[in-house]
Amino acid sequence: MMKRPFHAFVFVLWIIMFGGYFSKALAQSAAIKSIYRTIDDTYESKADSMTNAFIESFMIKSKGIFNDRYNQYAFNAYWTQAHAIDVIVYAYERHKDINRTLASKYLSYIRSWYNNKANNYAGAAQGTGYKMFENPFTDDMCWITLTLLHIYEATGTSMYATAAKGVFDNFIIKRANEDEETGGLWLPWNTDPGSGPNACTQSPATLIAAKLYQKYGDAKYLEYAKKLYAYTSKKIVKSDGRVEEPPLTYTQGTFGEACRILYHVTDESLSIKNRYKTQAYTYLNYAFTSGRCTNGNNILRHEGTSGDQSIFKAVLIPYAVNFVLDEDMSSANRTSLSKLILKNTSTMWKNLDTTRYPLVFCNYDWTSPYTGPDSEASMGAMCSGASLMENSARLCRAVTDRCELGTLYDKCSSLDIEPGEADAPELSAFFAAMATAEEMLASPGNYTTAQFKQAKEDLEATYQTASDFAAGMSHAPALSGEDDATYDLSGRKTSGTLSRPGIYITGGRKIVVK
Repeated sequence: MMKRPFHAFVFVLWIIMFGGYFSKALAQSAAIKSIYRTIDDTYESKADSMTNAFIESFMIKSKGIFNDRYNQYAFNAYWTQAHAIDVIVYAYERHKDINRTLASKYLSYIRSWYNNKANNYAGAAQGTGYKMFENPFTDDMCWITLTLLHIYEATGTSMYATAAKGVFDNFIIKRANEDEETGGLWLPWNTDPGSGPNACTQSPATLIAAKLYQKYGDAKYLEYAKKLYAYTSKKIVKSDGRVEEPPLTYTQGTFGEACRILYHVTDESLSIKNRYKTQAYTYLNYAFTSGRCTNGNNILRHEGTSGDQSIFKAVLIPYAVNFVLDEDMSSANRTSLSKLILKNTSTMWKNLDTTRYPLVFCNYDWTSPYTGPDSEASMGAMCSGASLMENSARLCRAVTDRCELGTLYDKCSSLDIEPGEADAPELSAFFAAMATAEEMLASPGNYTTAQFKQAKEDLEATYQTASDFAAGMSHAPALSGEDDATYDLSGRKTSGTLSRPGIYITGGRKIVVK
């Protein structure tokens, strides 16, 4: 609030007129302040270096797809392409409002990835009926569909959302089976007879359905999401926070994200909403703290050397960052998780060998450098490292944007301006900038980095005028009711009619000329 010891009536009027400023003065949360203090300002440049090395070492640039190992193409490497291009999508989002040349290059890779059907070997086969991103493996389609939705969110191009919706509607959900015991839905892992459900199919499918409901508002998607969740939570998830056995980082992260989105979109009771919120943290936190998923010191463990296993961590990391940036989640949980993420980031970076840059390889275990031959270097391992660094930069930029805007907002809120004076024309731009900042701090996930930057610039540009105005008020002449002269806020006596907009004092009272 713009503070001054008001008369009780004036204070009530202030709350009515500017209650938003009063209630949102603490919009810069304790979590944001805490995370901000741990930020390394070199994450941006490290992310740029890591993503470029990932592209140079593993991408087939003409197609926007990735080799399975250094210079080794695998025709059936499909689901992993989702998480590989996700790194590029995050890099595009980070640069699209700042470095348009670099963002354009990333966008060209994304488009090529889409045009080449993400290396969908099934889609290329004759007589299969699979034309674009459809595949016999349900989980493969789910991961690709999530990435299509991510590309839509990053670019705003509806083609990607339409493609995602088509795969889900026509292939994924048509394979679903009702389960009488839970009232839920389960999906077969693939089209083989007798193929059953598993966490790596149920988790992403639940998340897709919830995100399609967010996008299209069709109630059937919310119903699908709740039923897929019901089966998974009752038949697959373990009571101690494991999503599956053995617990793997990618399903911990994906089901955690599904619960977080369900919290935001569900039409169920507050107690159920809070259950989703609690579970979102439980599954994510398990991945970073359990000895089953870490090396015992909160560093994500070596999960295997195959192309599938080595990319698991790349799936977890973005969802953990989403949780940290979600203001509706617990402040303490967000702060704790952010520290675990950044601990992994610093450990991974410290153990990279960059002496042959841009030929850089990330190890399966982030506590040691990769020392094997180039031919054995894993795209999945490098993708996990690049995802960690790219998303750490995303986290830190978002936190920095919010913290700096919040600090400036708090500074502006302390100005000594009373409700009646807020109508002054010279303050209109200031109050407009304050209103914008307040809204952005209240719902930060709805705004881009460029919008935060613009909001900060707008507030900075109008602050001095508001500050001068407030200073003028505090130094205005003390006039008695017997003085009939008119003065401006600097104490200068005016003459003639008051045709110029502003605030004046006459006869011991203030008047506003608009």
